[in-house]
This record gives sequence, structure tokens and C-alpha cells, in this order.
Amino acid sequence: MPKKKALSFEQALEELESLVQVMENGDLSLEKLMESYGKGIELSRICMASLDRAEKAMDVVLKEQDGTIEELRLEIEGDTHDI
Repeated sequence: MPKKKALSFEQALEELESLVQVMENGDLSLEKLMESYGKGIELSRICMASLDRAEKAMDVVLKEQDGTIEELRLEIEGDTHDI
């Protein structure tokens, strides 16, 4: 069985937003609601991983900008993790 192609950030976010709209509509059975919730958690993980990769890439770009090495880090409000 072939592997599924990984979703881009934009695809995952669009699918997550659509899923939230359906869930907020209130027409789903409990079983479908729980399935949708699980899918939403997975989509949010994809989005968070994409954002984390983008943040780390920004740190690298800042560090190599003019050829000098300077310890710069993109600060995100509420971020308490060290890279």
C-alpha cells in the first residue's frame, strides 16, 4: 500500500478549519464527533510541527544573514523552549 503524501501546513490548516466548522454545526453523532476530534488533533500536530520547522529555519537565516555568526533566536510569545 503506497504511503500517503504528507500534508503541507496550508492543507492541514484548511482541513482543520473545515473540520471545526462541521463540528461546531452540532449535527454529528457522538461517534463521528469523537472521530473528528481525533482527526483534528492529528491535523493540529501537523500544523505545529510545520510551524516549529519554520521557526528553526528563521533562526538559521538570522544567524547566517551577513556571514557573521551571532546568537540570534526568534522569540515567540509564550515560548519557553530552548533550541
